[in-house]
Amino acid sequence: MKIRDLASKYKKLYCVCLEDWSDEMKEAGDHKAKWYDQMKDKGLRVKLAEDDNGVIGGMIQYIPIEHSFALGKDLYTILCIWVHGHKQGIGDYTNKGMGKTLLKAAEEDVKNLGGKGLVAWGLTIPAFMRASWFKKQGYEIVDKDGITALLWKPFSKEVQKPKLIHQIKKPEKIKGQVTVYAFKNGWCPASNLVYERAKRCSSSLGEKVVFIEFNTTDPKVFSEWGIMDGLFVNNKQIRTGPPPSYDTIYKIIQIQLRKL
Repeated sequence: MKIRDLASKYKKLYCVCLEDWSDEMKEAGDHKAKWYDQMKDKGLRVKLAEDDNGVIGGMIQYIPIEHSFALGKDLYTILCIWVHGHKQGIGDYTNKGMGKTLLKAAEEDVKNLGGKGLVAWGLTIPAFMRASWFKKQGYEIVDKDGITALLWKPFSKEVQKPKLIHQIKKPEKIKGQVTVYAFKNGWCPASNLVYERAKRCSSSLGEKVVFIEFNTTDPKVFSEWGIMDGLFVNNKQIRTGPPPSYDTIYKIIQIQLRKL
C-alpha cells in the first residue's frame, strides 16, 4: 500500500469520493470541486491510499481547525476518512488497513507541519466515521452534540482541548409560506446532494415555498448560525444522514404546504 498526496490527475476522483461510477455523485454537482479550489490554499490536506495494483481505495482530508466545525488553536481537523466500501466500481476496500494507514499518515503530516494535535468528529452510533473506531486509534472524546462526538489526539502538552461549534440560531417561519433553509459548505458530496434535491423540490412546488440558502464557507455566515451543513423545513431540522431521497424531501415540504 502507498499513501499519496492529491495530484491533479486524481482531483476528479477525489471530488466524487472515489465513486466515479455513482449517479448520485453526479447529482451532487460541482460544489466539492469549487470548495477544494477555495480551500486548497488555506491549508487543506488530502492523502490517498493506493493498493499494490495502483487502485486508489481510500482517502483522508483534513484542514486547519479555524476552517472547520470546531474551536481550537494549532490543530488540524479531519473532515472525513473514506475507504471505498461498495460492490460497484473498484469494489470493497474496507478491512484492509487503509483507514488506519491514512490516519497515521495524516498524524505524521500534521506533526511535520507544526500542528500540535489532530481532531476528528465521530458518530456514537454504528455508522460512518464511528467514534469508537477513533478511540481504538488513541483518540479521546472531548465534546459532544447529540450523537456527534468531537475527538482528538494531542501531540503536545501545551495545546488546549478543542470544542464543537454548536448551533447558534434557528431558522424562522414565514407566515403563509413554507421556508426551506439549506446550509451548504461544499466539502461533503452527501450534503451537497441534499442541497441540490431540496433546491429542485422547492422550485417545483410553487411560490409558497421559499428556498433560502447559505454558503457556510463564508466565516461570517458560519459564525452567525453555527451550522455547517443542514436542511430545515419550517424551522424543523431534517435528518440528512444518509441523504433523504428527492421524493422524501418533496413529501416533507408538501405536508407543510397542506398545513398553510
